[in-house]
Amino acid sequence: MDFLEFLMAPIIIFLVIVAPIWLILHYRSKRNANQGISEEERNQLNQMSERVEKMRERVQTLERILDADSPSWREHK
Repeated sequence: MDFLEFLMAPIIIFLVIVAPIWLILHYRSKRNANQGISEEERNQLNQMSERVEKMRERVQTLERILDADSPSWREHK
């Protein structure tokens, strides 16, 4: 019986304080996840997409230059 009395206070504290806060934060994060990306995140995604396209073009240009200067460069590993 002493063991149950020892655990009673932490269990009550958990159920009264921790569990409600945990549930509130959990469902708030679920709601935020369902809203999709924000306008700022969308802008950042567009900027990254533009940068990726520029990098792809640069890599293609560099590969063309290397193909012209050293046709066997792809064979070296």
